[in-house]
Amino acid sequence: MGRTGLFPPMLSDAFGRTVTDLRVSVTKRCNFSCVYCHDEGLGPVDRPRSAHGEEMTPAEIERVVGVAREFGVRSVKFTGGEPLVRTDLEEIVARTVRQVPDVSLTTNGSMLAARAERLRDAGLKRINVSIDSIDPAEFRAIRHGALAPVLEGVREAIRVGLVPVKLNMVVFRPTVDRIPEMVEYVGRGEGLKLQLIQFMPELVGHQDWRVDMGEVTRWLEAHASRVIVREMHHRKVYVVGGAEVEVVDPVGNADFCANCHRVRVTHKGELKGCLNRDDDLIATRGLDDAALREAFQRVVRWRVPYYGVYIPMASVTATNGPSAPAPTRGATG
Repeated sequence: MGRTGLFPPMLSDAFGRTVTDLRVSVTKRCNFSCVYCHDEGLGPVDRPRSAHGEEMTPAEIERVVGVAREFGVRSVKFTGGEPLVRTDLEEIVARTVRQVPDVSLTTNGSMLAARAERLRDAGLKRINVSIDSIDPAEFRAIRHGALAPVLEGVREAIRVGLVPVKLNMVVFRPTVDRIPEMVEYVGRGEGLKLQLIQFMPELVGHQDWRVDMGEVTRWLEAHASRVIVREMHHRKVYVVGGAEVEVVDPVGNADFCANCHRVRVTHKGELKGCLNRDDDLIATRGLDDAALREAFQRVVRWRVPYYGVYIPMASVTATNGPSAPAPTRGATG
């Protein structure tokens, strides 16, 4: 059935960007402790557990997604922390696909193998898995976890049809020299793609870990047999030796933000217009449907054209919105 006058119009900010995608954090808990992550969250876990009191219930998530659908949102991605620490993730997915069928997941993959088939049966379509190195010792040094279960999870996700499986590799000083090796690995595997994600030192410190993403892009251009431009974020995809490689480089890149079509939801149910701002949070718990719709409209009104200009300018105020201090988190899900 097409859209009618009964539904609100699509969400569009003051800069002409429509909102078509929702990224929902289901937890801040994680069983890894990555060196570039500054978000300690609710503490480490060693196995899946029931929902924490701070975290939205499956019913709350479905309600938020249902209202987002009224505004034309057409895809949902679940993130964390590590989403698979929640024992009810399959229920969350099953409830979500009743509202928005295109549902995907970002995970560290360490607990994926045992649940990939159940997640697919619940309606999950695709998975992103964070892998910064395929060398076990380097992987452990960076992510403080074991590589073997992650690779097993990737294989199982491919086997059950959760494809493409995108491998997310954070590009910083310890990993940049491993990019050719990772590209080769992805090119050998069926159902794999690679995302090279820029390290964001302005969020977590360690300026000495920063690398020149221009050099990375030039290497890809020199070795690519073909270049594709994605609609989302206007990003280029380089086809190198059979591997599709995408560069995610928001730092210093206003064009990246100019093509952003996402609104985010924290594990507490707060709406936010940008991953890298925490000054625009709007709580949704306890709101009726009308107030929840207005909350979506308000958070989109508060969106800024480019988050980077707000980092050194804590006193800058967004149009019709709150002040914009420097962001405090470094997650890239």
